[in-house]
Amino acid sequence: MLLTIISLLTLITIGVDILHIYRAHRRERPLSIFSLLGIAVSDLLLPTVAIVALCSQDNTTEFMLFAMWIFWFWMLFVLPRMIYYLFRLLHLPKIGYIVAGAVALFLIWGATIGRTSIRVKRIDITSDRLPKSFDGLRIVQLSDIHIGTLVCPEQELQRIVDSVAALRPDLIIFTGDLVNIRASELDSKVQRILGSLQAPFGVFSVLGNHDIGTYIRNTSRQSSAESLADLLKRQKQMGWQVLQDTTLYLHRNNECITLSGISFDPALRKLRHDAKLPPARLDVVYRDIPDSLYNITAVHLPQLWSQVINAGYGDLTLSGHVHAMQMKLHLFGKVFSPSQWLYNEWSGRYDNGRHTLYINDGTGYVAYPMRLGAWPEITLFTLRSNCPNNF
Repeated sequence: MLLTIISLLTLITIGVDILHIYRAHRRERPLSIFSLLGIAVSDLLLPTVAIVALCSQDNTTEFMLFAMWIFWFWMLFVLPRMIYYLFRLLHLPKIGYIVAGAVALFLIWGATIGRTSIRVKRIDITSDRLPKSFDGLRIVQLSDIHIGTLVCPEQELQRIVDSVAALRPDLIIFTGDLVNIRASELDSKVQRILGSLQAPFGVFSVLGNHDIGTYIRNTSRQSSAESLADLLKRQKQMGWQVLQDTTLYLHRNNECITLSGISFDPALRKLRHDAKLPPARLDVVYRDIPDSLYNITAVHLPQLWSQVINAGYGDLTLSGHVHAMQMKLHLFGKVFSPSQWLYNEWSGRYDNGRHTLYINDGTGYVAYPMRLGAWPEITLFTLRSNCPNNF
């Protein structure tokens, strides 16, 4: 699939470039040798990634970083050029230069400020099902760190930890994709930083599609199952509790609520971007759990929200996965993202009766080291009780 996309993009850009070169020659304004060389080099960036991928035995951290940056440079050099061609075709070359330059600056901004500027979103959740003892409970949600593709892991993670500590949460929930390819990304330095996250009720996490080791190509050194077991061990060493298709009780002043965690099912790897998913094993997750209790469910894939609702749980469901595809443009009071083409719910808050879904945009990045409008996010929820009873 990836090779098909690379081939298609390369053929399109080469075809458009050849047409532009031909038109320039027809106008008796042939491009300079430096322009031709620049066009040729930028058009070969994506095929270079494909060639290296075919020659590489595994998706190593070094290769993933290389591929991510090459794709970004391809966008930086090719997209503004295509935009200029369009305006040139409309006989507006000067405007084309301005727009192309603005797009290039936008891409650079996204790979610098947009990639690293953490935003804290504060959300109040009010429910008449929440016990009075839990009124004011502060929950921090983190998601999609993708350690293996962080440009400066220690600095970026320390900023996250410091931001969370300043919020003084009662509970911390991580909703999947801690690593990008394998457990070894969660090395001792990273463990030390993330292990400093603390909250009275603890730090809990669920597994995402990148956590379960299915993107490891060379399994002779470490299988997917071994990587997953190693990741679970390393999270436990940090003091994190991984909720694997299970539910536990949180107690305060003789009252309780429930916290459920749904792990990513490896069978969904090829379906992870589908709007609708086959039935999950929620009977295991919520086994013997009274649906009369206020329930918080953490699940990586937001597409499972409807199933959680239909099961009678998920007063508050926390998800990640989408990242808003790291592009969220705010124009004329509306928000636009390519993720809208794939997902029914793709970013932020959604309400359905007493049920609320929140999709955190994550703090890390994949495919390209850039965030345009989809800022690295830490979400702080404050639970508010409308419960008439006061025990």
